[in-house]
Amino acid sequence: MTDAPVDPTSTAAWSRLTALVVDFEPDLRRWFDEDAGRVERLTYTAGDLYVDLSKALLDEPVLAALLDLADEVGVTGRRDAMFRGEHINVTEDRAVLHTALRLPADAAPGERPSVDGQDVVADVHDVLRRVYDFADRVRSGAWTGVTGTRIRTVVNIGIGGSDLGPVMAFEALAPYRQVGLECRFISNIDPTDAATTLAGLDPASTLFIVSSKTFGTLETLTNARLCKAWLLDGLRSSDPALDERSAVAKHFVAVSTALDKVADFGIDPDNAFGFWDWVGGRYSLDSAIGTSLVVAIGPERFSELLAGFHEIDEHFRTTEPARNVPLLMGLLNIWYTDFLGAETHAVLPYAQLLHRFPAYLQQLTMESNGKSVRWDGSPVTTDTGEIFWGEPGTNGQHAFYQLIHQGTRLVPADFIAVANPAYPLRDTQDGQDVDVHELLLANFLAQTRALAFGKTADEVRAEGTEEAVVPARVFTGNRPTTSILAPELSPSVLGQLVALYEHITFTQGAVWGIDSFDQWGVELGKQLAQQVGPALSGDAEALAEQDPSTPALIAYYQEHRRR
Repeated sequence: MTDAPVDPTSTAAWSRLTALVVDFEPDLRRWFDEDAGRVERLTYTAGDLYVDLSKALLDEPVLAALLDLADEVGVTGRRDAMFRGEHINVTEDRAVLHTALRLPADAAPGERPSVDGQDVVADVHDVLRRVYDFADRVRSGAWTGVTGTRIRTVVNIGIGGSDLGPVMAFEALAPYRQVGLECRFISNIDPTDAATTLAGLDPASTLFIVSSKTFGTLETLTNARLCKAWLLDGLRSSDPALDERSAVAKHFVAVSTALDKVADFGIDPDNAFGFWDWVGGRYSLDSAIGTSLVVAIGPERFSELLAGFHEIDEHFRTTEPARNVPLLMGLLNIWYTDFLGAETHAVLPYAQLLHRFPAYLQQLTMESNGKSVRWDGSPVTTDTGEIFWGEPGTNGQHAFYQLIHQGTRLVPADFIAVANPAYPLRDTQDGQDVDVHELLLANFLAQTRALAFGKTADEVRAEGTEEAVVPARVFTGNRPTTSILAPELSPSVLGQLVALYEHITFTQGAVWGIDSFDQWGVELGKQLAQQVGPALSGDAEALAEQDPSTPALIAYYQEHRRR
């Protein structure tokens, strides 16, 4: 897949969409009134996910043109190349096979991708078995610290994909965690993160997982050294003769392929779990990067998570385009971004346990599709990427929904909810027994209804509102939403949700002709930080190399920093 991408703006479908948008006047009220079959026709299932696109700004001519666009730019061909293990990550000359991380060990030969002739499924399950064995030992108490104390806290040290995925899933799957075994996460190089995360922990019962493929990430290795010093200082306070290497070997494991660097740190290479260059960081939750999650919820539940991923992979791989949910949602986002002028995309989970899901999607989508050149190096011919953001449920209603409802910007929004809550609590209101989850779901349903259909000036007047106030209380409606429902937030459903957005992201990148699997944009700032560091420390030569603004900022810092 090194051929030049098809310029989407050169296709007949793009021309049709350009013509359609000129006279496009969305009217969801009328569309629903005149089309009794709209809900049924625009509602889909993928695995356990029930996805309602009926409140999208979408009609049949637009949908048909979007499907033609996907065909004309070759989305399904690029999808198939990804699943085969071709090197579709062009700038790094790598395969893109996060889907192989969740293939069953007994996958049929036709479903088993290879990378340069290597059967990757066998490799994946070899690492999984080792991770599962390690997790079982920690969970059972067979793995102890150097003093023989059972492990009570696991601290994952990583950043980016080595942190966002495990944190999000750990929070989302709280009901499945083992009692008496806590996980914490350190990512930021801000020393506050390490200090506050370690506060109150007992070194004797704390185990660290250092997650860094190269074992060279500045933030991760800095934090790993801070944690190592904390551990050794704490253990030496009760055993001055402590053997440092034995202590590190019992309290640190690694997720890395750089076994020499792992050993130099003091970690036993037998306790290092690797993954491959065909796994991008933001796609690595279901690799060994999820080791902390496996410890928290156990191998059986983690296997269910992988099965959920795989179910959506198979839906995306095999379902016809007209019923293919990730494909349709990706194309819809193209319509919003490139034709209707949307710049941001809200993800609004009406499930508190998904409170880190929007942050997880920020990396997945914005690091993948925030590109201005196509995979052949030529400039893009369209706007690309969206700014993803969001907060859970009714919290958002009391914060930013005002802008979504009555602001001047178009903000497509995905609403996510489950039928069965993790904690089914009840309340008494005005003497009536109330299911609190149904209060939440009433808001979920009401918000999408209000955004779609709004409230007219006449409806406002009919409520007895003073005329001077009427304009302020009008809701224009025609604010697009997608509703996603699932039976419950199980490990399988979480995997399905993540895979859904992975393939939405893929679809958009394929249409735009960009490489969604590199991330060169994160490199420049990291390189410059290495140059600025000496200047901060007083190196006059390094200071002289900076732009005019930087020395002034450094001067302020040095004047106010207390040593």
